Amino acid sequence: MRRIETKTIKELIREALEEMDLEQKLAEREVVRSWEDLVGKQVARATRSIYIRDGKLYVALRSSVIRNELIYLRNELKEELNRRAGKELIHEIVLR
Repeated sequence: MRRIETKTIKELIREALEEMDLEQKLAEREVVRSWEDLVGKQVARATRSIYIRDGKLYVALRSSVIRNELIYLRNELKEELNRRAGKELIHEIVLR
């Protein structure tokens, strides 16, 4: 039997992830993991929780001072996180 179409393991994994609707969740996890790299250790230590729901990144902070500083940087943070994800994953950042 002859193989007409061969695929790489990378392609097969990507197809399986798409089929199981996991690609979006993996991209979201990667964005959350990259938070410390983006904002630095001090801000990451002040972060109580961070998660994505319905295209919004929710960040709960221990410090009101840091929260106020991040409010001014929201657009830049959103653009950088989407750039790292490789697609428009985050539409809004909610700081609490």
